[in-house]
Amino acid sequence: MNAVVEQRNEVAVTPMQMLQHAMSQGADLDRLQQLMDLQERWEANQARKAFVAAMAAFKSEPIQILKTKQVNIPGGAKFAHATLANVCDGVIANLSKHGLSHKWDLEQNEQGLITVTCVITHESGHSEKVRLSAGADDSGKKNSIQQVASTITYLERYTLMAACGLSAKDMDDDGRGAGKPPVQPEPKPEGYDAWHADMTALAEEGSEKLTAAWSRSEGNFRRYVVKFDEQWWNETKAKAKKADPS
Repeated sequence: MNAVVEQRNEVAVTPMQMLQHAMSQGADLDRLQQLMDLQERWEANQARKAFVAAMAAFKSEPIQILKTKQVNIPGGAKFAHATLANVCDGVIANLSKHGLSHKWDLEQNEQGLITVTCVITHESGHSEKVRLSAGADDSGKKNSIQQVASTITYLERYTLMAACGLSAKDMDDDGRGAGKPPVQPEPKPEGYDAWHADMTALAEEGSEKLTAAWSRSEGNFRRYVVKFDEQWWNETKAKAKKADPS
């Protein structure tokens, strides 16, 4: 006589199913609260697993961040670094493809120390963050606003790279391009010249209006400025600062 072995598929029971069963059985409030707490911990753990899987998929794809910004300190070092626009161009679209997004939180204490926190969040709700702090960048001939803006940009760039586990790669790895411009300017976005003229004129009305107009400006205009027209923008901000009421 052949033995008949009955196989049963094991089905994982989630805390939510346990909670629904307990409610149908008239469980008391203490028991329901325990199951609700268990459900919250289970959801948080599932979200963390989804975040880890998404970051692993993100990092498995080749992402190149180029150092295109040349810095020449008179009597000092010469080097290249990746601009914030370089980092965003290389990272954001790929993050989004895997259900990930980023944001920055900014703080400045009474002593002037600037703190930037980059938060990477998965669509499931789990997030992780990297925080860096520094004082205002008083190098060169920056005014007080430019000093703060320079530090914020620097910290945003490096917190995003650190949060994503990335590093920058030189445009010219083997030195064959030494002495040549690192990157050729790309075509201006459509409508850029008109926007450029409007912003230049708006500077005469002060920093507040100029800053508000910048925040409302199209992203491709701002990226082009950071990559190729930064000197104009610094001059325009300085002009707006002079127009501010004393």
